[in-house]
Amino acid sequence: MTSLSVNHLLGIKNISKNDIELIFETADYFKEIINRPIKKVPSLRDITIANVFFENSTRTRLSFELAEKRLSADVINFSSSSSSVKKGETLLDTINNILAMKVDMIVMRHASPGAPHFLSKHIDANIINAGDGTHEHPTQALLDTYSIREKFGEVKGKKIAIIGDILHSRVAISNIYALQKLGAEVMVCGPNTLLPKFIKTLGVHVELDVEKALQWCDIANVLRIQLERQEIKYFPSLREYSIYYGISKALLDKIGKPVTIMHPGPINRGVELNSDVADSDAAIILHQVENGVAVRMSVLYLLASNKTPLN
Repeated sequence: MTSLSVNHLLGIKNISKNDIELIFETADYFKEIINRPIKKVPSLRDITIANVFFENSTRTRLSFELAEKRLSADVINFSSSSSSVKKGETLLDTINNILAMKVDMIVMRHASPGAPHFLSKHIDANIINAGDGTHEHPTQALLDTYSIREKFGEVKGKKIAIIGDILHSRVAISNIYALQKLGAEVMVCGPNTLLPKFIKTLGVHVELDVEKALQWCDIANVLRIQLERQEIKYFPSLREYSIYYGISKALLDKIGKPVTIMHPGPINRGVELNSDVADSDAAIILHQVENGVAVRMSVLYLLASNKTPLN
């Protein structure tokens, strides 16, 4: 397989195992490139990409912008806080105005689940979903899964526990899809109030005790509490959450076996992860950040042109 089966990356649910493997193989090439003294290739020098973010972002936006520039694409950045969206312009009108400037690809983050899917039915440009509400965040799941592959050689057969605010997390859903497609076993762990009612229908194990989850898994992907998405209180206090679900070195020592720690960021230190874990050799969090650039380069390249040979 030399090309993706889709024209957009809207979610992991929409792509195949072969698509994921092709993205990873291409990311291997780009990871080698970005570790050279000269980190740029001219693969997308004729492509213009718009980063259209209707929600705040630091890591994802910087990672995409760096990936685009490493591929020599022309890049424009759009922020809704200083745009005509504030004047009542519709999403479709906003995007069509951007496309009228001869933009080839849209990287979009939006608070509404399904926003990139809606756009894909109305515009010709390639769309990459950089997070749509609490629905999916496909490139985060790809870089997480790629990081597991890099650490362990393969994903198949590995046991991954996703711990934290599953209810409000687009990262969790995309990770579940990606890990299962590559043959991993997945468990979710968190307070009952932060687990979606439908979660068991996704074929995952459910655990309420974080110590038992850590005993079970090879890798713990720890998620932050997304207070900005919570309209009501789902637990008494952050301190109480930290007592029952926070991961410390003392807890990992008690487990008595190695557990690889991941986190999509930003970390709320002292809540879901203590610094003695986040900064330890068990954590591969900064490797995830590095891999994010290579994986996003791969996605951008494959969607933009499957016919142009790598340069």
